[in-house]
Amino acid sequence: MRNFSGLLVNEWLKLSKKKSFFVAYAILVVVFGILAFAFYKLSPDGLDSTLDFATGTIMLQAAGQLVPVLAVLAAAGSVTQEYRYGTIKFLLIRAQSRHKILASKYIISIVYALSLVVTAAVLAVVAGYIVYGGGSGDSTWTDFFSNMASLAVYSIVFVTMTFMVGILTKSNGAAIGIGIFSMMIGSLLVMLLSRYSITKYLLFANTDLSVYRSDAIPVEGMTLAFSIVILLVYVALFLSVSFAVFKKRDIA
Repeated sequence: MRNFSGLLVNEWLKLSKKKSFFVAYAILVVVFGILAFAFYKLSPDGLDSTLDFATGTIMLQAAGQLVPVLAVLAAAGSVTQEYRYGTIKFLLIRAQSRHKILASKYIISIVYALSLVVTAAVLAVVAGYIVYGGGSGDSTWTDFFSNMASLAVYSIVFVTMTFMVGILTKSNGAAIGIGIFSMMIGSLLVMLLSRYSITKYLLFANTDLSVYRSDAIPVEGMTLAFSIVILLVYVALFLSVSFAVFKKRDIA
């Protein structure tokens, strides 16, 4: 266990030494700063409190969409850059098993994604307080944390998929491209195929759990429990493929 903890610390240190590590947090600060300024100047109808602002901006359909994109960018390079710089050979000659090494990379990718979710949530509340000075409006803290949880689940799913693509292709560009393209095209694909009941088994039909709070269910018959089970199946599949391929791959 101690050795695995060392792997986790090592992966976090490697990630934090990259220039892009703090850039993602800086981007979130700038984006929420711009939103706060825009809302202060424009004062749009329907938003007149800190919690309304925070709940609205943390949504996947708003500034929250930036979080999984930034998380995918980081996850894409977790394994691919080891191949790119040739450090994968030195990494695998350690006494640790390939499973532990890959697990440490995946866990840190998830931790980083969740840190971005928390950062975005905190910035949304702070920005809302600066603009409105408090208040809850029509929103509740349950609404806020539900949107935050939906954003976290969405990010984890696409980070896991990007992680798998990176292992399969060993290409940072392919992993980023497929990950972001999937996020962009997913909702459109579900909308086009919503008439078919089999669509509810697609990954993209289940990634946004916030639809169950707005009664905008993509396909009739879907439930929150159903979507959670489908997502767990897909995540398990992505991880199974990732570990199987990484274990058998020749690193010569």
